Amino acid sequence: MEHTVESCAKAKLAIRDTLDVVGGKWKLVLLSVLRSGKKGFNELSREAGTSPRILSKELQELEMHGLVSRTVCDTKPVTVQYELTDYSKTLDKVLAEMEAWGHQHRKKIVSAS
Repeated sequence: MEHTVESCAKAKLAIRDTLDVVGGKWKLVLLSVLRSGKKGFNELSREAGTSPRILSKELQELEMHGLVSRTVCDTKPVTVQYELTDYSKTLDKVLAEMEAWGHQHRKKIVSAS
């Protein structure tokens, strides 16, 4: 594919849009953790290794973008479950490629040490 000023500008805009939704240190980690199924808030915090304050903020943003759903359970005390939406599956290829690249990069770094 030939790169033009216009195609590069469109690509830059699309990448910025993507990073606005899933960028940062925690969002892709949270999506990855939730791939194994529903999780409660504390379980998600523990598995992702993030503080409750940060987790709350990140989950709100993921929910706002339609990637995570939040269900308040009728329990005492009230509990909340988080799970991926069908829309989040549109990121499966991205997560798989990032995981593959991460494995490859770790091997490179370890073998260089």
